[in-house]
Amino acid sequence: MNLAEGIRFVCSILLAAMMIGAALGVVLFENIVYSAFTLAGVFMSIAGLYILLNADFVSAAQVLVYVGAVNVLILFAIMLVNKREDFKPVPRRWIRQGAAAVVCAGVFALLATMVVQTSWGTNLALIPPESTSLLIGEHFFSDYLLPFELASILLLMALVGAIVIARRESIMGEETAIVGETPPPVLELPERPREPVAR
Repeated sequence: MNLAEGIRFVCSILLAAMMIGAALGVVLFENIVYSAFTLAGVFMSIAGLYILLNADFVSAAQVLVYVGAVNVLILFAIMLVNKREDFKPVPRRWIRQGAAAVVCAGVFALLATMVVQTSWGTNLALIPPESTSLLIGEHFFSDYLLPFELASILLLMALVGAIVIARRESIMGEETAIVGETPPPVLELPERPREPVAR
């Protein structure tokens, strides 16, 4: 093992430990905002592992899509809900936590057995392509052109449908207002009391 392989091995161990620790934080933190922030740590560590595997485009897409879009959307959804409700302890909560721990341990044992019994025929002497983004672009616009265009049309339809549903709810809310009903009071911020001006 030369210096480059040693550094790569150490970095992979550190990124894997960071990913496992952040994933445990996602499921163990009781504050949902902390869970969302640790989820960003999971995504970043996965992007680092992609870099070690010479997948630069997938790593950049991981950061842009998952960290920059999905995780930020989750944080906005959490902070915009603003639901003020006191925490109510669940009776016999330890039973649910124990069952979840048993299921997680079983899945971990299954994955660990699969990793140990699989013959990983890796050849580090293979030369990676110069640009993975160029290779992915060639596949997108040649072999997978039809699924790529269908996915874009499906996303456009979902966006238009969401706008129509949101607009319909706002219009129906205006039309179903009772005639003669006093409108709700306008919420205003309290002003600071002003000192009387001496004349």
